[in-house]
Amino acid sequence: MLVIQNLNYSSHATIFFQRFSVIFTDILFIYAVRECCRCVNGKRAGKDIMEKPTFILAALLLWNFGLLIVDHIHFQYNGFLFGLMLLSIARLCQKRYLEGALLFAVLLHFKHIYVYVAPAYGIYLLRSYCFTANNADGSVKWRSFSFLHVTLMGLTVCLVSALSLGPFVVLGQLPQVISRLFPFKRGLCHAYWAPNFWALYNAVDKALTVVGLKYNFLDPTKIPKASMTGGLVQEFQHTVLPSVTPLATLICTLVSILPSVFCLWFKPQGPRGFLQCVVLCALSSFMFGWHVHEKAILLAILPLSLLSVQRAKDAGIYLILTTTGHFSLFPLLFTLPELPIKILLMLLFTIYSFSSLKSLFRRERPLLNWLETIYLVQLVPLEIFCEIIFPLTPWKLTLPFVPLLLTSVYCALGITYAWLKLYVSVLTEPIPVRQKAE
Repeated sequence: MLVIQNLNYSSHATIFFQRFSVIFTDILFIYAVRECCRCVNGKRAGKDIMEKPTFILAALLLWNFGLLIVDHIHFQYNGFLFGLMLLSIARLCQKRYLEGALLFAVLLHFKHIYVYVAPAYGIYLLRSYCFTANNADGSVKWRSFSFLHVTLMGLTVCLVSALSLGPFVVLGQLPQVISRLFPFKRGLCHAYWAPNFWALYNAVDKALTVVGLKYNFLDPTKIPKASMTGGLVQEFQHTVLPSVTPLATLICTLVSILPSVFCLWFKPQGPRGFLQCVVLCALSSFMFGWHVHEKAILLAILPLSLLSVQRAKDAGIYLILTTTGHFSLFPLLFTLPELPIKILLMLLFTIYSFSSLKSLFRRERPLLNWLETIYLVQLVPLEIFCEIIFPLTPWKLTLPFVPLLLTSVYCALGITYAWLKLYVSVLTEPIPVRQKAE
């Protein structure tokens, strides 16, 4: 199995090891969920255990449809990594700041995609741990800066970095590691477009290309065939709209993250504000990042689960994001035997999500308005067209990418809406007035 030239290797022993290692490492995820549930406010707890926020949160995390299919059907180790992330969040909520910083540093060296939420961790630790007190109006008390706390946190992060990257530095292989962590030559989008801003950008470029060719505005000989829809992972140029560079995506990502980071600093709301910033950083990077994979939406969905059981407004955003984001993962399971499995699993999770959160906030206004409800319901005919009707048409041979394009673009609309709605909610929240910390 470890021979590099041994392509297409397969054995029952290998499959057995891989599957059971995923199940075993999920123990950490289960423990992290338990710790997160301990941080949830239980004021809304009902008499029935199934109506308690802690029970609902545990079910939303442990039974998460996206994590289930990505890890146990598509096969990856995201449960273990999200376990580290949720555990670090729980430790910060419990004011065990050094432990939370240690866990996040370990997580970051396991998988570098979590660098997208690093600004939220950095600002929150600086605001809550390095500065030990606030003024009466909630602003930071500059004289409370603790050099000892900064030193301890810096040593913790540097120790993890030294243990992780030290061997590569000694062997002179650090440039090789960095080149593989940031493969800019893979192109703006994956073979299946992640449902983000760039999917909409690509779709507009395609539409303008079709219109341009129809009315002779463009020269057909100068347009590459299937430039962005050929299913290949490589760099492509847009036809009408300006082509996007890695630097442009980095700038867009940073600009989209900055408002949430400013809110975390200037409008501190404790763990709740930290969680909001984590979700917005994850969503912003998903929206504007370079070569984003569709699975990265889980980086926003799982932390948002903690907010969804606390406030009705967040619950509504969660239902939109999780339903749309999970539906966008359907193309990962593309074989016929997997079709009823993914549909049934998503139906079960979605029905439970809607019913449990609706019951939790039954005394408040509806979680979704009529327009949001119509949008989510339209996912049903979209799936029927992509999986049943389209394969029976002649377009299957000439335009095989159409189902993926429709899924990506339609889901991108919902995820963009959820991102904007969460941002509006965070930016318009009143600044809390707090008494000076002791």
